[in-house]
Amino acid sequence: MTTTELLVPGALDLAALRRLAGSQSRQVRLDPACRPGLRASAEVVRRAAAGDAPVYGINTGFGKLAGTRIPAPDLQRLQLNLLRSHAVGVGEAMPDRVVRLMLLLKAASLARGYSGVREEVVDALLALANRDVLPVVPAQGSVGASGDLAPLAHLCLPLIGEGEVCHGGRRMPAAQALERAGIRPLQLEPKEGLALINGTQASTALALDALFGAERLFEAAVIAGALTLDAARGSDGPFDPRIHAVRGQPGQVQCAQAYLALLAGSGIRKSHLKNDDRVQDPYCLRCQPQVMGACLEQMRHAAQVLLREANAVTDNPLVFADRGEIVSGGNFHAEPVAQAADALAVAIAEIGAIAERRVAMLVDTAVSRLPPFLAAEPGLNSGFMIVHVTAAALASENKSLAHPASVDSLPTSANQEDHVSMATFAARRLQPMLRNTGRIVAIELLAAAQGIEFLRPLASAPVLEEVLRLVRAVSPAMMQDRSLSRDIEAVHRLVEAGDLGHHARDGMPELRALRL
Repeated sequence: MTTTELLVPGALDLAALRRLAGSQSRQVRLDPACRPGLRASAEVVRRAAAGDAPVYGINTGFGKLAGTRIPAPDLQRLQLNLLRSHAVGVGEAMPDRVVRLMLLLKAASLARGYSGVREEVVDALLALANRDVLPVVPAQGSVGASGDLAPLAHLCLPLIGEGEVCHGGRRMPAAQALERAGIRPLQLEPKEGLALINGTQASTALALDALFGAERLFEAAVIAGALTLDAARGSDGPFDPRIHAVRGQPGQVQCAQAYLALLAGSGIRKSHLKNDDRVQDPYCLRCQPQVMGACLEQMRHAAQVLLREANAVTDNPLVFADRGEIVSGGNFHAEPVAQAADALAVAIAEIGAIAERRVAMLVDTAVSRLPPFLAAEPGLNSGFMIVHVTAAALASENKSLAHPASVDSLPTSANQEDHVSMATFAARRLQPMLRNTGRIVAIELLAAAQGIEFLRPLASAPVLEEVLRLVRAVSPAMMQDRSLSRDIEAVHRLVEAGDLGHHARDGMPELRALRL
């Protein structure tokens, strides 16, 4: 069933962005209240183009060529040349869900009425999204300043009938897809080409897409950590709310509450509560609220920054129609996005790092008090010995990927653009990190489930038993060695889809409180 969502520029929230990202069943309609502002700013640009004064981006060259005046007869060709010359991206194409989000973010930004484009430009962007004409956008080629120039040029070439798109599940020339979808190519007016390719919508869409993936991953990791604690017969004492209240870190407090709720009613915990001879659990169990709470705070900060950026006007120059002025600035510099993406990278790496430590603890019989390497017949079977090695490899890879991208800068455009953010790479590298950590969490879920097998007939908490049923539906217990590669991927799909959190969240406000 197709539903229609009203796009209100400047008022998008995370819930709306989640709904819109990747959803072809949602048609998007622009808030009519935007149209007078669009018309007013476009009129300011029209007057400037007809005037004698040089105005950057309207009747001049770009970047280092800003001092070159462009004759009036060439102003439309100037905008066409801009799109064509800047469409130099390379590498794999961005996923369709990211491209759709880019289209909507660009439309929302231009519709704020500070960019000097006509209504037709915004309508055309929405038409591409609504009719499933998704531009092919190479992922590499932006340094995250002067806007995401190359990706946005590829995004917007189809508006003029050029470039490539995916339509109806097929890759084809844009002109062919526009004809099939009943969309007329645009004739760009002064400044419109520049407004289309200037901005942070590529890096912001990539970062938001990763944020939503990190949210699902975080939930699964909290659930996996609770299951591991039960498999290792750990203590829930460190989750006592008094401990966390005296520190006062909100994410830590909420995570502790979630762990307690997940473990409530565990028969395993009850069985060893009076006979537990361990004074303290390892940090990977005991300090879960502290570590995961800090990751949650990082994610929440990134969400705030990215939401502001999704609602922002980030092209240059900007048109202030109430004063009839066109002012040059630097909102295209994506430093906020780069640093938010770097914060997400650290959080994703740490979620994986502590999960890997829990896997290492489970396979170590001296700590877990479970059979060595979780093998039913240790020696004859190697059990989870090398499964842990895979988790360690993924965690180590994430350490390199977590290096902050925002501290790098290479001058471009003959040193006119002498400090850049690297935001697009900062956001793009989050997907491989999410996959790495998602697989570590999948390995932990398999290892914890295997550990529970050795404690039967005792049962874990009701919520965790439901998680175990989901895991066992795709991966039976391993009482004899077999390859677990497919099992890891199957559980990873549950993690990526958010299935574990969806089931556990029902009736559990403590887990819902961890949502961004």
